[in-house]
Amino acid sequence: MHQAPATPKAVRRQHDREIVSLAVPAFGALVAEPLFLLADSAIVGHLGTPQLAGLAIASALLSTAVSVFVFLAYATTAAVARRVGAGDLTSAIRQGIDGIWLALLLGAAVVALTLPTASWLVDLFGASDTAAPYATTYLRISILGIPAMLVVLAATGVLRGLQDTRTPLYVALAGFAANGVLNLVLVYGAGLGIAGSAWGTVIAQFGMAAAYLFVVVRGARRHGASLRPDAAGIRASAQAGVPLLVRTLSLRAVLMIATAVAAHLGDADVAAHQIILSLWSLMAFALDAIAIAGQAIIGRYLGADDAEGARQVCRRMVQWGVVSGAGLGLLLILTRPLFIPLFTSDSAVQDALLPALLVVALSQPVSGVVFVLDGVLMGAGDGPYLAWAMLLTLAVFAPVALLVPTLGGGLTALWGAMTLMMTVRMATLWLRARSGRWIVTGATR
Repeated sequence: MHQAPATPKAVRRQHDREIVSLAVPAFGALVAEPLFLLADSAIVGHLGTPQLAGLAIASALLSTAVSVFVFLAYATTAAVARRVGAGDLTSAIRQGIDGIWLALLLGAAVVALTLPTASWLVDLFGASDTAAPYATTYLRISILGIPAMLVVLAATGVLRGLQDTRTPLYVALAGFAANGVLNLVLVYGAGLGIAGSAWGTVIAQFGMAAAYLFVVVRGARRHGASLRPDAAGIRASAQAGVPLLVRTLSLRAVLMIATAVAAHLGDADVAAHQIILSLWSLMAFALDAIAIAGQAIIGRYLGADDAEGARQVCRRMVQWGVVSGAGLGLLLILTRPLFIPLFTSDSAVQDALLPALLVVALSQPVSGVVFVLDGVLMGAGDGPYLAWAMLLTLAVFAPVALLVPTLGGGLTALWGAMTLMMTVRMATLWLRARSGRWIVTGATR
């Protein structure tokens, strides 16, 4: 007896269930990560202002290093998901292990480069004479945790590719809790000061990496995948990551240009810009969770040779992106009387903040589409296109943003330029999605 084909409504419901089951835990894990820094800041802040300033500088360097290598998660998710879709779990886990070995090699290189240059890097960031020693101490200890953090990124990609976003959530929450306890014990109990905060974070990071490795190694043994490093596999992981690295660096350049322009507008504008950037980043976590679901689901469909299924889920996720973005924008407008006083009581900062905030709120549906299509194309392994699209976006954004101080548009004009940047990104990603050239089926692209 033939089974009746699923109705469009039933298919949409199935896609919705998949998206929610992957996106909700992914959002929890994404939010847990910045809590590390918040906990460190709260604990170190009670040691004194120079210590907190030192932590801020060292953390900026560390977060830049980690964000540059986020391709370890993205590229691994796409590659593993394809093999899962093709029904080859052994090859999927093997691919993930190659990504983890690459993470270890890159982590070792970062440690080797940073340890002897830590004080120079701190000076480069313009640290004061009182903050510099604390920043250098924190950086030299914390950098030892970078290999663990990169392993966490790669292993997170493995689990996402295996359609598991719950385990990363549990590991992130456990890591956050351990980090908080260790910081308190080592900073105050053992009297180690800012060095105790750094060691607490490093220990928590290695604990998280160990938890991930336990899960991945158990899966490898179950499916008979080798744990040994494979030069060809590590090379393939690196090659897949290069275009995503270019994309990430271009995006970082956009954010750095925006902050530099805001700094030229005056103290009130740069303070308001920092508040908006924090809110923008928080909303990005929610939208990025849908993108992560997109990476995992699209990769699986393409690996299973289901091009039509990939198209359908892409369309559904774009709808999710628009609705989620509109909801976040509306929430931002409705709650502004509640959160603005929490950030600042300075009327000059509030005056600069309000109109720019409105621009950000209205642009959120655009951001929703951008994040979703970014995830779709990553899941398809379409890294080279993403790199070129982001370079084009940077080329459009930079001159417009740099003209803002000259034309006297203020912070609202700067965030208008940021909205232009997101609109250009949406246009380039939408054209690619419509073309169908991203749809390459099979276990490998």
